[in-house]
Amino acid sequence: MITTDFVPGSPCWLDLGSRDIPATAAFYSTVFDWEFKPFGDEAGDYGLFRTDGKTVAGVGPLTEEGARPAWMIYFRTTDARATAQAAEQAGGAVRVAPTDAGEYGSMAQLTDPQGGQFAVWQPGETEGGFEHADAPGSLCWTELYTTDAAGAKEFYGALFGWTTSDMPLPGGGGTYSLLTPAGQGEERMHGGLMELSSDDLSLNGGKPYWHPVFATADCDATVARVTAGGGSVQMGPEDAEGVGRLAVCLDPAGADFVVLTPAEDAKG
Repeated sequence: MITTDFVPGSPCWLDLGSRDIPATAAFYSTVFDWEFKPFGDEAGDYGLFRTDGKTVAGVGPLTEEGARPAWMIYFRTTDARATAQAAEQAGGAVRVAPTDAGEYGSMAQLTDPQGGQFAVWQPGETEGGFEHADAPGSLCWTELYTTDAAGAKEFYGALFGWTTSDMPLPGGGGTYSLLTPAGQGEERMHGGLMELSSDDLSLNGGKPYWHPVFATADCDATVARVTAGGGSVQMGPEDAEGVGRLAVCLDPAGADFVVLTPAEDAKG
């Protein structure tokens, strides 16, 4: 499960790059009942999504030329500069060099050797990060679609010390690898990765990508809100044994995310 008790290598933040922040904020506010809190021009139009008074994610303008609207997942690190250097040495790339955010901490945006984009966050004087997780309307899982599962496991294992455990997908659909932060028990599993062909990754031009999974109390009702708000559904809603009822969705700008009503026996 994902918690707000962050440890090195665990998800600690996520934000969405958008071409139209007011429209994006309106969509997600409708889908998840999130409240949008803009910071204004002085923060580059960046703002926060909140639920029940707790921050769950951020949204800001796209900053990379040619980038598609997409969610960015941040993983906790004790040293953003060292992690960026290690990513390069392991065959990855630095898209946004380690940047200080004053007393709040430091961040860097990276790319794994297969092309999957992610970010890291080093807290400063305050812990930072999302304040609500593993509950309806918040992040409950992270997922990587990659063209090289073995290579991805090697890269992230070296970078963060993640441990992995493999499970077969139903119907001979391949293998799903569960991800756990270094030194943590299975109760701290925070995500999974699976190998797909580049043809199955057309959403991102054939390149690997991470996406978030948001918990919901009613998957079908949330999907109805997605479509009513101008989004679309790539898969589902459907039941996954031992996991719950889920759907893969796109917001109106094409950013992908998953909504999941966890099975009773899958709840932590």
